[in-house]
Amino acid sequence: MTLSRVYTRGRTKKAGVRRRSAEEESLTAAGRAGFAARGVVYVLIGALALRIALGGSGEQADRQGALAQVAEQPFGEVMLWALAVGFGCMALWRGSRAVGRRGPRRKAASRALDGGRAVFYAFVCWATAVYAAGGGQGSSGDAKSQDWTASALELPYGRHLVGAAGCVLTGVGVVLAVRAMMRRFLRQLDLGSLKGRTRQVVTALGVTGGVARGAVFAAAGVFILTAAVQADSDEAKGVDATLRSFSHTPVGPWLLAAVAAGLVLFGVFSFASARWRRL
Repeated sequence: MTLSRVYTRGRTKKAGVRRRSAEEESLTAAGRAGFAARGVVYVLIGALALRIALGGSGEQADRQGALAQVAEQPFGEVMLWALAVGFGCMALWRGSRAVGRRGPRRKAASRALDGGRAVFYAFVCWATAVYAAGGGQGSSGDAKSQDWTASALELPYGRHLVGAAGCVLTGVGVVLAVRAMMRRFLRQLDLGSLKGRTRQVVTALGVTGGVARGAVFAAAGVFILTAAVQADSDEAKGVDATLRSFSHTPVGPWLLAAVAAGLVLFGVFSFASARWRRL
């Protein structure tokens, strides 16, 4: 082998390394933007739910309600487009984890989960972009949930499909809450940069916020399961109606206030993830 060929191979290898490094940096930046966008939405949903717990009832405590709040702010349209970009970045980052070379030792189930999340955030990106472009709110999240449930119930074995979806969503909520209480999220954070009081605060945010988020998922799943058992799509509820249902428990609006505060904290934890998560 001549020296020229060795030199050429060396340059090609270095160029490949630089290219992969640039791709990794871009995907890391995309992931951080995605977590920041998620944080904005959760903080706003929690704030809207807290307002409902304190006596207000005119606004939807869901993603559409959060987008409406953003739209009312100065430079609201710009902020909406920024959120759409952030969700698109999250979809890109999740997709890279599902099919890319990042994390080659990850199990197939973990990759499949990231693939599902990528599809979800791609949909959220599209819906946010439509809203930012002036598409309006359209149907509420509760109405959409009922429409989708009604359509599913009309399919062959529709009640079984809806029941399975309710069980899956309830299970996801329980898993999210349990993992939060076990502090599993700490494995994904750069603990070397989290020390002392900062680590304590981030841990508290992750536990409290994760439990609240899991409770909302689980409750929504129970309503879908109820819709399947009763063959009644009106029993299905979106995020807004699910949150409001917490105020109808014996604890009253205090439970809704606690869950709402937890969602705000989860939003703040998402900001912390944008800063300290290992991507």
